[in-house]
Parts: sequence; C-alpha cells; structure tokens
Amino acid sequence: MTRLLTNEIASITELREPQKVLARANGKPVAILKNSKPVAYLIPAEAVGEPGETRYATAEEVLAILRDRKDVDQPVLDYLKDK
Repeated sequence: MTRLLTNEIASITELREPQKVLARANGKPVAILKNSKPVAYLIPAEAVGEPGETRYATAEEVLAILRDRKDVDQPVLDYLKDK
C-alpha cells in the first residue's frame, strides 16, 4: 500500500478540468491517481509562493531544531544503531 502525501486526490480523468480539481482542494496539494496508484502530485501556485520568497534554514536553525527534537528522535536512533 502506497502512502499518499496529501488528503486530496483526483483521477487522471478529472484532470480534464484542472480548475475544478484545484478549487476542490482549497489550495492544498492533490495526489493524481491512475488505477488507484499515485502517479503525480499537483501543487497549486499559491501553495508554493512567489519566486524569490524561498528561504533556506541557517545552520543555527537546523541545529536548534535537532536539539529540540533529540528526546523524540533518540530512541529511534538507538534502535537503528543495533540494526
């Protein structure tokens, strides 16, 4: 079973009218299915943002997130260490 990365889905046939698919999704990404299997994701422009708005995390921000998540992630890391 394939895990979808969104709750919104549409079939290839529904893409004949993509504006309806996007309107139904309310700005969320849509998984496109063919024979009940995902073949693509349709990402609305408003979900991506304007060109030039992309901001990358700094090394300090990444380290802060890793420190904050250490209690959650450490048991998984300990389990995987023995594998």
